[in-house]
Amino acid sequence: MVTVNAMGDACPIPVIKTKKALQELSGAGEIEVLVDNETAVRNVTKMAESSGASVTQEKLGEGRYRVLVTVGEGGADNAGMEEVSDDSLESCGCGEQESVKGDTIVVVSSDKMGEGDEELGHILMKSFLFAVTQLDQLPAKMVFYNGGAKLTVEGSAALEDLKSLAEQGVEIMTCGTCLDFYGLKDKLAVGTVTNMYSIVETMQQARRVIRP
Repeated sequence: MVTVNAMGDACPIPVIKTKKALQELSGAGEIEVLVDNETAVRNVTKMAESSGASVTQEKLGEGRYRVLVTVGEGGADNAGMEEVSDDSLESCGCGEQESVKGDTIVVVSSDKMGEGDEELGHILMKSFLFAVTQLDQLPAKMVFYNGGAKLTVEGSAALEDLKSLAEQGVEIMTCGTCLDFYGLKDKLAVGTVTNMYSIVETMQQARRVIRP
């Protein structure tokens, strides 16, 4: 049995860890996933069941849950494990499930995701950008403007994830006017400075535009 310890991990990390364990599983077997909240239980279950695996759940105690994923006879088709769905990334509110490198771009206009609590918005945005790094097919470009420009500069909590994407060939573009407005012109730490014409042109040419 393979054990995936996702205790304390924020969305979508439990799903990503389980997905990787499924992809690495050779032949039939069981994967024990340990999480600390019911949302993670639901998201892991949905992803595993979408692969054809059988799933059981158990509450071990306060803030302790066990999801048992069984692959093999009566479980998932191992031949399809390399193509485990990313649907659960979308279901937990962490972003789009698919990104096609070459004609898909991600456009980020704020340093937080959604309306409501600001602290939660920052947490969700960081989770969204991390989820992008885990996609099987990365976007060709990511465009940051207005408050989103704060994510590509020194001190950004998302900087390591964006650098990882840049190293994998994703073009990171940040609005120069926005950097100037926020006094961050000399703080850009990843990617290149762009202008509004290039932003519009990039969005026009994209087959798909993803906005968190």
